[in-house]
Amino acid sequence: MTDDNPQTPPPLAEAKWLWRRLYVFAASFALWRTLSAIVDRTQPVALPAVASGLMSLLALTLVLYLVAPTAQQLAALLADLRLRLGGLK
Repeated sequence: MTDDNPQTPPPLAEAKWLWRRLYVFAASFALWRTLSAIVDRTQPVALPAVASGLMSLLALTLVLYLVAPTAQQLAALLADLRLRLGGLK
């Protein structure tokens, strides 16, 4: 892939990537410990429903971690939204 403008700098990495990953790690660990305690106390008959719920929670965590926008992207989106709404008045 060629770049038409050689002066264009490469995109910058997320500034707070370490904190985002630490937060996800800590939240995942806390949820894992909590859910482990819940599974230990669950009756054997209810385990299939609990397992299904845990798989849904895992899918949500993965989607939020992999697809969710960064704080920088959210700030840019809000700034753009303010400009658009301010232009309508």
